[in-house]
This record gives sequence, C-alpha cells and structure tokens, in this order.
Amino acid sequence: FWEMCCDLKRRFLLLYATQKGQAKAIAEEIWQQAGAHGLEADMHCISEMDKYNLETEKDPVVIVISTTGTGDPPDAARKFVKKIQDTTLPPDHFAHLQYGLLGLGDSEYTFFCNGGKTVDRRLQELGAQHFYNTGLADDCVGLELVVDPWIDGLWLALKEAFLLQKEKEGMSSDTVSSSLSAAPHVGHELNLSSEVQNLKLEDERVRSSDVLTQKLVDIHLVASTRDTEPSLVHSVPPVSQSALSIPALPPEYIEVQFQDTHGENPHLSSLISEGTTFEVPVTKAVQLTREDAIKTALLLELDIADTVFDYQPGDAFCVICPNNVNEVEELLHILGLSEKGEYFVCIRVKEGTKKKGAAHPQHIPERSTLKFILTWCLEIRAIPKKAFLRALVECTSDAGEKRRLQELCSRQGASDYTRFVRDSNVCLLDLLHAFPSCKPSLNLLIEHLPKLQARSYSVSSSNLYQPGKLCFVFNIVEFPACPARPISRKGVCTGWLAELVAPLLHPNKNTLDTKGGSSSTEKISIFARPNNNFHLPADPSVPFVMVGPGTGISPFIGFLQHRQKLREEHTDWEFGETWLVFGCRHQDRDYLDELRCFLENGTLTHLKVCFSRDSSTAEVAPPKYVQDVIRLYAKEIARVLLKERGYFYVCG
Repeated sequence: FWEMCCDLKRRFLLLYATQKGQAKAIAEEIWQQAGAHGLEADMHCISEMDKYNLETEKDPVVIVISTTGTGDPPDAARKFVKKIQDTTLPPDHFAHLQYGLLGLGDSEYTFFCNGGKTVDRRLQELGAQHFYNTGLADDCVGLELVVDPWIDGLWLALKEAFLLQKEKEGMSSDTVSSSLSAAPHVGHELNLSSEVQNLKLEDERVRSSDVLTQKLVDIHLVASTRDTEPSLVHSVPPVSQSALSIPALPPEYIEVQFQDTHGENPHLSSLISEGTTFEVPVTKAVQLTREDAIKTALLLELDIADTVFDYQPGDAFCVICPNNVNEVEELLHILGLSEKGEYFVCIRVKEGTKKKGAAHPQHIPERSTLKFILTWCLEIRAIPKKAFLRALVECTSDAGEKRRLQELCSRQGASDYTRFVRDSNVCLLDLLHAFPSCKPSLNLLIEHLPKLQARSYSVSSSNLYQPGKLCFVFNIVEFPACPARPISRKGVCTGWLAELVAPLLHPNKNTLDTKGGSSSTEKISIFARPNNNFHLPADPSVPFVMVGPGTGISPFIGFLQHRQKLREEHTDWEFGETWLVFGCRHQDRDYLDELRCFLENGTLTHLKVCFSRDSSTAEVAPPKYVQDVIRLYAKEIARVLLKERGYFYVCG
C-alpha cells in the first residue's frame, strides 16, 4: 500500500469496449484491484462519450478493447473510433494524454487484436504517450496468459505516471515521491494513518472472506499415490502442493424472486437489439454428406417471401437459437428447481452490493419464466471464466472438490485451466457433474453466464436466382466425449436445427402423412447481419477467384447463382473470368454436380477441386488442399490479381 491517507486516492480513467463481455469483465477486475492499491478507477464504457473527455483528460487513461468480426473494433467503440479517425485532427491533438492499452483478440484470425491496434496506432499518431506497454491478449491460447501479468505490472506503471504528472504540475518532486513510496522519514502521523487503513482493510478482508488480489490458500490434500495423471477433477504436484494465489471473490449483485405461473413470456424479437427479427418457415432440408462422413453438412431453405427481409449474396444472417431442452432440465434438476421452471421470476440488483456499476443484465427480460431465461437468454454452454470458478468454490462443500476448483482458478493452476476447462470445452453442466458437492444459487448463474448469442451463417443463395428463398449450409458441430465430459454434445444451434428439420430429412419416419405433405412447418427467427465487403465486384467485367474449402463454399454458391442470372438477363454485358477452388475430404459430394452445371453454362470459367482424404495412384500426387491448388496455378492466379486487378475471396 503506497497510498497513505485517504485523500491521496489517485484517479485514473478506465475505458472498456466489449462485444461479448470479456473486455468489460477485465476492466471490472482492474477496477476492483485499483481499490486495493489505493487508487480510484473512473470506469466507463467507451461509448458513454458524455461521461468522459479525452480532449481535457489530465489523469492517466487505461483502455481495454476487444476485437470482433475479422478485425473490427467492437460495436460499442464505433463512434469513438470514427471520432478519433477524423483526418482534420492535428498531430498534437492528444499530446497531453498518457495511456496504457490492453487489446483482446484471437490469433486464429489474420487481423489479430486489430480493434486494440487500430485505437493504439491512432492515439500515437495524435501525439498521445504510452505510460505502459500495450498488451495484446490471445483468446486462442487463453487471454489470462497476457492479461494477468499486464494487470500486475499496471500498478507500478501508474505510480510512475502519477509522479511524472505531479512533476509536470510543478509540485516539488521529492515530497510526492516520498509520500508515494511511503518512505520511512515521512512524519509519524502519516505512517499511523496507513496502519489504520491497513487494519481496516484487514478487518474487511476477514469479514467478507474476500481477497484483495492474492489470497494464499494453503491446503495440503493428500492425493492417493496411484493417480499420477492430472485431470479436470484431479491435480498432481507441483500444483497440488503449492500455496495458491486465487482471484478476489466477485461480489454478488443479483437477487431472484419467484412470482406466479400466470402470463406470457416475451416475444423472441424483444431479446434482439440488432434490428428487426423475422419468423420464417423452413421449407426444405437436404443432407449434403453421406451417412459415413466424418462431418454432417446440411442445407436448409427458408421461405422469406412474406417478409421484407433482404440480402445480397455474401451476406450473413443470424439465427436465434435456444439451449438444448434436456440440458435445461438437467440444470434445473441440479439446482433443485425442477418444480419452478414455469414460474415467473423477478430479478433485482442487490441493495448495497459492492459491485461497481451493478445493473440489471440487459439480456434478461423484466418478466419471464425461469425456463425461458435458461432456454433463450443465458449461454449455459459457455466455458466458465475463472471468476465464475472462484464463485463456485464458495458453493462447494467437499474439501477436495473445493481445493481443485481453487487450483483451476489460481495462477499456479493456469495451465490446468487451459487444458481441462478451456481446451476441453467444458461447460457449467460438466463442472456440476464433475464436482457434485457444488450447488450454486440461481443468482450466481445469472451473474456469471453470458448472454446466449444468436449464431451467424453465410447465405448460400441469390435472391435473384431463387426469389423469396434463402438457403444456408452448415456442418453439425460435434463436441466428442472426453475425460472431462463423459457424453458427446452437438453445437447449440446446429444441433437444434438438425433436430428441428429431422422430419424434413426423413419424411417417412413415423410421421403420419396428412394431405398436402408435411404435417407442420417448423419456423425459426432470423435477423440480418449485413457486411460491407464480402460481395461480388460492382463491375461485372472484373475477374475474381473464390477459395472455399468445405462448407466455406456456401457463399460462393450464392455468388454463382447470382452471376448466372445476370448473364441470362444481360447478354450484352462483359463478364470477367471466374475461378473456384473447392476442397473437401472425398470426391462423392453433392456440391460437385451443381458446381459442374455452373462450369457447363459458362458462369464458372475454372473449377479446381481437391480431396484431402482420397488416396491416389497417380504418378504425380494430385493437390490435397486448396493452398496446393493455388500453388499449382500460381501463374494464372497472379495474372488475375496483379495484371487484371481481380478480386480474391476466401471463406472457411
């Protein structure tokens, strides 16, 4: 504690821009730790531009910003980015500003951490100074590998930034440095007040069994000698024998009250803030892969004729999907709330909660049933964050299980967390099975489970070619069973869609055929998710290359349908050449017939296919993957791109 008396609480501005809640959670962690370091973080979402002003900001600024899509800043940061991108701003516009930035991203995407990098680069161009090195955290290996050390180092950097700031303000530097570093020669009174502060903190610590940032948990549980391999539920030395530093216990902030069973649940459209939702029937379903294929690909056709839903080939759209019914039932059962599923619940923010900016979660309706919340609002399949594990420790009665949960959320257990929770795709239900003495309360789930996100898919059709229809293609996602999860699971949305359209795929299976075909048409709710760059060239004479391995082919089917229609309707236009590079595991795929038709009628100039799992007896092995094909035709593709200024599309 280098802060001495209360009036020395130094302020810094803390801004976050989040898409799915990660950046916000990290900012909240910084806010919480700041208090323990005698600092005050003035925390705001970057979109709340009326609450802060970087033009006049004198204190240090800390920014936590994620990345969305293929490299865009989060939606919340759009206005902010637009404002700082203004080309008329002078190069010393932010010369007064000291900042530290933490970017979040995923290195599986080309534009890693681009949200953070964009803001960082622009602030630098406008004269702002770093008081601390930029951190770029990678969700692919685990954000915490960068986030934790970055936050650890932040406090010293802030301390130095404050000293620098004081010097600028012209106060004699020695008094500041001495009061900040709690040098022993400072007056006795000052030391006393710090002692009192510490005691008060100690007392609070004991009272709420809360932790400042590090709480050393020292429990030696004797492991039986035969278990030498670590697993989700079992640890081995050194982790099993080390003292642990675990995160602070996140304060509870939600109260749940059960009401009656009368009334209607909200309409799904009320859950979506991103625009208009449309409820549309599924009119056709085709399985594109053979029964013995490793992945099952389905094509679904939606009827959008009665809606104003519009799209261009290359657009994506979102499907609002529910959680699996059985998983919801199972969760209710474990929570001891099986009887309460149909009850309406009222959710309120706890009075006097210690959580900063505690608010009613926006993704939970004011009034709905418990089952509705677990089915449509909460991502019950989310990989539990360490803060959630930390909270679950408190609901676990068995000492061994408690210790293991502590290990999984600790610094010392970081690689166990990555291996057994993150990489194994473990969800809350898996944890509750693995740690049967853990009995969380409903409010904890509402506090820690993120919003159930709508799932986005590429459109695989053209409105010009099939008016009033929208097609899309997907693989049914499979999470195989593993030691941490005794059963296999399907993807939330793809599994639900597959179940929904099963009658369309196998019409003869135990459905009594009424007159006029299928007995009932299933409907799904969708909304548009337009993009601005994955579209056909505006000028039809420009050549282009499309690369689509696996279901990555789907937007290109839409491109080609559209193109075929344009060629039929405008015989006088000049059309550039088109290349399609398609790769899949085996030759006998249904796609190929449709693709060959495009080739025969001239819509497609070149079709190049490769099969990664088919064995070949040819002298020169044929290309296995799309990149091999590109290498094989390097000269032609270079000509299209460099000489003819063509377009290059990749979808995977």
